[in-house]
Amino acid sequence: MDYQDQETEQTGQAAQQTDELGLPEAMGKKKERRRPTFSLLKWLFLIVFILYFVITAYRIPLLVQLGEYLIVEHKPQKADLIVCLGGPGVANALAAVDVFQKGLAPYLLKAKEIEADGLDYLKAKVKDYPTELDLFAIITEGVGIPGEAIISPEKRVGSTIEEAELVRTLVLDKGYTSLILVTSLTHSRRAYLTFRRVFKDSKVQLISLPSHYQQFSPKDWWKKRAYTKELIIEYQKLIYYKFKYGI
Repeated sequence: MDYQDQETEQTGQAAQQTDELGLPEAMGKKKERRRPTFSLLKWLFLIVFILYFVITAYRIPLLVQLGEYLIVEHKPQKADLIVCLGGPGVANALAAVDVFQKGLAPYLLKAKEIEADGLDYLKAKVKDYPTELDLFAIITEGVGIPGEAIISPEKRVGSTIEEAELVRTLVLDKGYTSLILVTSLTHSRRAYLTFRRVFKDSKVQLISLPSHYQQFSPKDWWKKRAYTKELIIEYQKLIYYKFKYGI
């Protein structure tokens, strides 16, 4: 009985390995071949290649657009006040002087900046050490701008948003309806958007006239390390102001 059961079991296993015609499965059927598929590595290589081609072909136009985007410049027109923002002291001051001498506004505002660490010690050691405001005064006096045309509030500021809030208080108190923003080319968009955000509930007109004494050029800024660094930092600040203040 045991031999018969074993033989029956072997016969059943053999039957399971045959198809409907009684042929062995290995002989009657061929294994289906899998279709070749792109591996993840191949897809990544393809994407990198496409990106490289696009960046190489359009590199210069893209770099130029990055530089141009930072610049906001309006048509010159008369206003009640010129605001010379912090930044490149000489370049901004010279541009503000030009705007004043063209008769575009009767007053020129320059805010006092927060003093740098160690400045008190330096002043104690170096007699008559000039601050940025002192340098601004030297420039304006040197070109003959009267002192009564210069406005410099006592409150100190340390950022563009603080400058905008300070100017808003003064402008609304004086009843001014328009002002001209003078700053560096790379700072002009963030400055304009910040002031627009601060003055959004008023009818004060904002006119951006950035300084062209700054040698930054959208056409070749990447060729100079200083301007490359400046552009990268400015974009970082622009993104920060976008999320922090909603400019």
